[in-house]
Amino acid sequence: MHEQIRKRCLELGELVHETGLTVRAVAKKSGYSKSTVHKDLTERLKLVNEALAKEVSEILAYHKSIRHIRGGEATKQMWKQKEEKSEKTL
Repeated sequence: MHEQIRKRCLELGELVHETGLTVRAVAKKSGYSKSTVHKDLTERLKLVNEALAKEVSEILAYHKSIRHIRGGEATKQMWKQKEEKSEKTL
């Protein structure tokens, strides 16, 4: 594995460990694609730092377990905003 990829994996892993951000948020903050971030955190990090990979995988598992709730909340907010907007135009 190239040294640049190893460094990136460690940086992304530390970022998730310290902040608890989602893959999407880490991708946005770091400037890498979601696919790259996900592959680095789930596959490559194990080869670089196994202890950090375990901690990161627990955080990612938590995000996966609550994603249906976040999606429902986002939809709820979307419909609420549309309703408020339509009330203003009347």
